[in-house]
Amino acid sequence: MISELKKIHALLRTAITVVLLFIFFSPDSSYGQQALIDKLLKKNKEKDSLEVVKEKQPLESYFFDDSIRNMHIFAWQAEMNANRVDTITIDTLLKRFEVDYPFMEKWAGSAYLGNLGGAAQSLNYFERPTNNDFVFLRAYDSYLVDPQSARFFNVKEPFTQLSWYMSGQTRRAEEQLRVVHAQNISPSTGINIDYKNRGTKGMYSSQRSKDKNLSTAFSHTGKKYSIHAGYIYNMGDIRENGGIIRDEDVIDTIYSLPYNIEVNLTDARNEFKGNTFYVSQAYGIPLQKVYFEDFSIADKSSIFVGHYFEYTRFKKKYTDTKANSTDFYDNWYISPSVSNDSINESKIDNKIFIQLQPWDRNAVIGTIDAGIGHAMYSYYMFNFRNYLQGNKNTKRNDTYIYGSLTGKIKQYIDWRGNVTYHPFGDKSQDLSVNAELKMSVFIKSRPLSLTVSGSIDNRSPGYWDENYFSNHFVWSNNFNKETETNISAKLEAEAIGLEVGGWQSVINDKIYYNTKALPEQYGGTLSISGIYIRKNSKAGIFNFNHRLLLQWSSNESVVALPLVTAYGAYFIDFNLVRDVLRIQLGIDAWYNTEYYAPAYMPATMQFYNQDEKKLGNYLFMDAFVSAKWKRMRILVKFQHVNEDLFGKRNYFSVLHYPLNRRMFKLGFSWSFYD
Repeated sequence: MISELKKIHALLRTAITVVLLFIFFSPDSSYGQQALIDKLLKKNKEKDSLEVVKEKQPLESYFFDDSIRNMHIFAWQAEMNANRVDTITIDTLLKRFEVDYPFMEKWAGSAYLGNLGGAAQSLNYFERPTNNDFVFLRAYDSYLVDPQSARFFNVKEPFTQLSWYMSGQTRRAEEQLRVVHAQNISPSTGINIDYKNRGTKGMYSSQRSKDKNLSTAFSHTGKKYSIHAGYIYNMGDIRENGGIIRDEDVIDTIYSLPYNIEVNLTDARNEFKGNTFYVSQAYGIPLQKVYFEDFSIADKSSIFVGHYFEYTRFKKKYTDTKANSTDFYDNWYISPSVSNDSINESKIDNKIFIQLQPWDRNAVIGTIDAGIGHAMYSYYMFNFRNYLQGNKNTKRNDTYIYGSLTGKIKQYIDWRGNVTYHPFGDKSQDLSVNAELKMSVFIKSRPLSLTVSGSIDNRSPGYWDENYFSNHFVWSNNFNKETETNISAKLEAEAIGLEVGGWQSVINDKIYYNTKALPEQYGGTLSISGIYIRKNSKAGIFNFNHRLLLQWSSNESVVALPLVTAYGAYFIDFNLVRDVLRIQLGIDAWYNTEYYAPAYMPATMQFYNQDEKKLGNYLFMDAFVSAKWKRMRILVKFQHVNEDLFGKRNYFSVLHYPLNRRMFKLGFSWSFYD
């Protein structure tokens, strides 16, 4: 851990040097060349006697209003195809601090391989990723960072957060390290580093895994000019065991050491790495006069011109041997004894956009966006058919245009509409349209909000769904486009901790992975419905938080879902020492009804359908004590505390992959503001 922190420190010093050079030449920085020259010459600017000299705010930006601008620290994510940002919460509170698995932060949990660092799939169908870029990593979506999810910070003092979690015996330990550092060079310019290292040595045999990601980000959000840029690194090193050979070894037999339970694969391994460079910038041209005392052009008629560039490359390698694979695989197409399957995918995406702000950025018509982009894709895999030609990369191109409208009426109505169309290229005639309307009323200054949204998405199949050649799997498909229509609604009353809502999706020509772990297209119409309720209650120091989700699929052989998925948190929350030490003590519980839960294929890193047996109807419980002592959060947890107490040890959420047994876990998170 110390060596990794030293590397981060060295990278931070380099980043600061680069940022200082940028600031010196920035077109919008108050610390630019002219400002330095003016300061050296002690030149006093003449001001119009009619102008009112106003003390400058710490941050001049059209993105943030006064309530955010005056915060000591805040964070956001940038929309890379438009000139907008979305503020997000910085995790410094005790709320759900005990949930340390990233995939369990989903709405009501996930089906997963039992350990940290392994594949996972949300039990909520409507949370699952739908993009077709490098589909082999869909099962690792919870671990990955991309430009849309990268965080940016604005801090008045340097901010550092160090988090560490450890559980289990040293030989089988799970461990997490998270490091965040952010600092501002000027009121509008900042840099940050976001690093996560998660992994386990594995409670069961051949289950070792490690996932890392690093996001280095730079942002400048000035009065007229803004830029968001960064570098992202994602990697995974996964030892795949293919699940246990006999479920009865868990359900009917008590092994003192789960490591002694036989597994299907003992030397299989998946490795993936991804590198992303991105930069998004925009410059505002006011159509009205901007005065010295104006802190922002958010309320001025303006035109913004912007550009976005992204380069992303992912590569994946799977290895195993016949001698250590029992009879798990039916086919060995390339080599009868050894697998060494390498594939990679790269993307270069360029887009330019214009944003018109007719009146006020928060007016009835706030912004009108239009853009055009071009993406170049490159795919590589070994293929016997192309072997004599040297297995050259397959090149694809895609051109797209897009636009959006946003607006609001004070705090009562927010609305937004987006459309993206691909006129020609690899995704020719793809079309995506979505709209959202949020209406709010205030009862004793407390908001009650109704949000309604809808979308139509006509998308081409992914390259890898149609083309794949490896030692264990080969396919060549010619699928139709998928068409999905989705409507949703939710009613929120945060004052009483209540949210109710639902989704309805109709899909034509759904692509899924069948019981042979091969991609297949369902030629009919599939309907998926879901309704949910979230209710948080409090009585004195007692807290009762509930999430309940009901889902239906019109064809379980295509998309299988549990009818009921539930999560509950029951804890007491109190100050042991006022303003110094706060304690939470309680239980988290996850549950879902029986259904044909997914199986997992190590060679392709894909979840697929199975009809062998139903899984579920098992209550998984964690007992925890968490505390916040000044700026430090501390966690003590017994994960799977009910193991072997009730439920008949049927703790599987993926076919043949048992969840971890009872495990003691310790963690802390320490925040520094100087």
